[in-house]
Amino acid sequence: MWSWQLVLQVFLIGISLAMDAFAVSVCDGMCYRDLNKKKGGAIALTFGVFQMAMPLIGFFVAFGLSQVIDTAFIDRFDHWVAFALLLFIGAKMIIDAALEMRKPAEQLTTKKFNVAEMLVQGVATSIDALAVGISFIAMYEEGITEVTIWGYTGIIGATTVLIVAAGVFIGSRVGKLFERKTGVAQILGGLILVGIGLKILIEGLI
Repeated sequence: MWSWQLVLQVFLIGISLAMDAFAVSVCDGMCYRDLNKKKGGAIALTFGVFQMAMPLIGFFVAFGLSQVIDTAFIDRFDHWVAFALLLFIGAKMIIDAALEMRKPAEQLTTKKFNVAEMLVQGVATSIDALAVGISFIAMYEEGITEVTIWGYTGIIGATTVLIVAAGVFIGSRVGKLFERKTGVAQILGGLILVGIGLKILIEGLI
């Protein structure tokens, strides 16, 4: 079942879910000194894939296990996982930058694009979308098919790709302001990641 009202609703959900990814992508744009269009596109695509995949996982897990276990258990730990991942990445960025700033000028290095870090960020910023997938069960019971669910999660993923691409672009422009201030952008980015993690945790606990 497709209607413009539902499509708009899913689009707005996609924007809401993408806000954390947007903030993280701004940090990436600020901190990675070797970014180009290909790497920026990889960040946007990765975040979009995870934002699409998590609701699908939530939906199919809830659909398959709804008669066996209480799928509300996801709500009990997802915010802790996201907090732990973002805290780890953010703290590592801050520590690395602080250590780097202590080195002699001739030994300074710059932060470069890291695939493993990007994947962890993708998981951390999308894990709350599991709950959205579970909520799709109610829509399914009202007559929406699995095919439609794929379409809706596709909208969420595409929305995230566009928003994250904008975040990387903005971050890269802001990062240029700190090019001559070694480590400042990386410390700021780390603090932002830790702040996002705290936000997710507090929202989950409340």
